[in-house]
Amino acid sequence: MSEHGTTDELAERVRNFVAEEVLPVDDAFDGDVRAAGGEALRIRLQGLARERGLLAPHGPVEHGGLGLGMVDRIEVFEAAGRSLFGPMAINVNAPDEGNVHLLDRVASPAQRERYLAPLVQGRCRSAFAMTEPSPGAGSDPGMLRTTARSVDGGWLVEGRKRFITGADGAGFLIVMARTSGEPGSADGATMFLAPADSPGIEVVRHVETVDRSMLGGHCELRFTDLFVPDDDVLGGVDEGMRYAQVRLGPARMTHVMRWTGAAQRAHETALRYVSDREAFGSRLADQGMIHQMIGDSEIDLAATRALLLDACRRLDAGERASRETSITKTFAAEALHRVVDRAVQMCGGLGVSRDLPVAKIARELRPFRIYDGPSEVHRWSLARRALRAVAGR
Repeated sequence: MSEHGTTDELAERVRNFVAEEVLPVDDAFDGDVRAAGGEALRIRLQGLARERGLLAPHGPVEHGGLGLGMVDRIEVFEAAGRSLFGPMAINVNAPDEGNVHLLDRVASPAQRERYLAPLVQGRCRSAFAMTEPSPGAGSDPGMLRTTARSVDGGWLVEGRKRFITGADGAGFLIVMARTSGEPGSADGATMFLAPADSPGIEVVRHVETVDRSMLGGHCELRFTDLFVPDDDVLGGVDEGMRYAQVRLGPARMTHVMRWTGAAQRAHETALRYVSDREAFGSRLADQGMIHQMIGDSEIDLAATRALLLDACRRLDAGERASRETSITKTFAAEALHRVVDRAVQMCGGLGVSRDLPVAKIARELRPFRIYDGPSEVHRWSLARRALRAVAGR
């Protein structure tokens, strides 16, 4: 980096911004973004980030971002992740961050101006609508049941989606719909861009989940005769599954970056607590069982960062890195959960209270073992890949 300094300097500026402007709000409202102000909070915090030159560090430079690659994002996103609201504050929150990545690689020039530019600049939010109620697409995207049929000048989309993060209040949606084939087939999906106020889009309800830090909730949507003009087809018809991989691998890695920051904060909180707390004639920090937990958490954090760096280097080199991103996501989701769970245990009663941040971090981190592919699905996929490799020798 040049104009904005080194990546280390940028990460330090993000860390200071989060500590000064974001963490006080996050802690005051226990990580509940709706209670903290919702959209008004996003606009205020992103305005402050913009003033400091911290907005959208991953976004393309021509649209106002800082243009960081995957490796350079690691330290910066982790710094933001120290607060549950930090990624939102610098505009690297899911699903917007992944949608920026996808649009930057797939969108047409007109789509870049209409959808990508305002997203990078924080003038709107977005959602990625792929997951469906059973028996539709979930961990198996090939079960896609939402359909789009060709009509004069465009497409009509029909179907239902569920667990669509950020949909309530989004400026636009990226909708995955089947344009050929049948549910169960791996191909035949297409991505469509649709302004959220288009006729035919209905937010049916918020699916209430344990996490409370995601602006716009996790929503159930219904599409009824949603017209999408041909100009708003994202990429090629029937190529949606290929484009989904463009988005999913990097997005899984940026999730790991953000959650590493949250887990690191929980770990540091526990270290301070056991260093001050005395029981049974000594500090907790002097007891062997506490040493074991601290050591295990140090190992889990270091291993997560090492796997993340390897996967991001491969992505920056232009590799698909499906195996590496799958391994990293699975290990990190479970390792970071262990780190935070140990922090809760080390902090005792305060660990499950609002007096310390570890309880809310544990609450928010737990779904990561399911979001972006459950651990079991990643293991199944990795096993199949390994067995195919052996069979092919």
